[in-house]
Amino acid sequence: MPTVRIATFNCENLFARYRFRDAPPVPGDGFSINDTSFDIYDTRAKRITAKALKEIDADIVCLQEVENQPVLDRFNSEFLARRRDKRYRHRVLLDGNDPRRIDVAFLSRYPIRAVRSYRHERNAKNSAPLFSRDCLRVEIEIAGSVLTLYGNHFKSMMGGRKKTRARRVEQAEGVHRILVSDWGPGMDGDFAVLGDLNDYPQRGSGSSTALNALLDEPGLVNPIDRLPRQDRWTHYWKRERAYRQLDYIFLSSRLDAASGAPVPGRNLRGLPWRADEVEVDRYDDVGEHAPKASDHVPYFVDVSVGAAIV
Repeated sequence: MPTVRIATFNCENLFARYRFRDAPPVPGDGFSINDTSFDIYDTRAKRITAKALKEIDADIVCLQEVENQPVLDRFNSEFLARRRDKRYRHRVLLDGNDPRRIDVAFLSRYPIRAVRSYRHERNAKNSAPLFSRDCLRVEIEIAGSVLTLYGNHFKSMMGGRKKTRARRVEQAEGVHRILVSDWGPGMDGDFAVLGDLNDYPQRGSGSSTALNALLDEPGLVNPIDRLPRQDRWTHYWKRERAYRQLDYIFLSSRLDAASGAPVPGRNLRGLPWRADEVEVDRYDDVGEHAPKASDHVPYFVDVSVGAAIV
């Protein structure tokens, strides 16, 4: 009954920077550019990002805001690679809907046996894609069992939480429909929904959260509720000096029970010093505002895969 650590992290703008040369690396037919002719943009910050990821030592990571597959591969090989048994040999990123090319990706130490994209799903009015980037479904083979993960990055609150709420409501309901289609109304399976959902939980009749379709689903567990109340956050917003949960790992109730109701963890050491209520040492080179790993924190939980539930 293997235990694996799964994590989510919005690493904020993991992009390429073209490596300028005297002669551009364009072949004779003029149609393509060599993938090796770029560097990772803002390497000082991305080294901090890599430190934050290496410290949590997750077996499977869902990343948000990655430009493309070559950038993901380069970040893995140049910033994350270390001991042979800790390498992320399996990596996937599919181009999503965001015109800024900020996509959802997975890094895994276990084989990814199947991938499905929902980027072509449409909203209720058929006027736009349902998902701002994608809902990226991966099946990961672990010691003869399969763990299914749904990586997401919902519509941001830029422009105002109320104004953008309806889009996130549709996205949360869309993910819920996918889960019911895959697992039935009882949500009976080993799976998790994870990513930056760009809204925070609220309870009570005055709640304006967009995530009720997931938060109120009895077949899903939000394990951050097991942390002390003051620690139930994953993101710092400088304008309001606010600490809130925007990043989630929803476990199926079956997976949660098989894993012994796990308590999640966070790595706060890559946050900028402006998040001054965080009383932890930062990594070397972390600045007041920048460089930093991200304004999000790597968020992780340990799960047991393939366990029988008594």
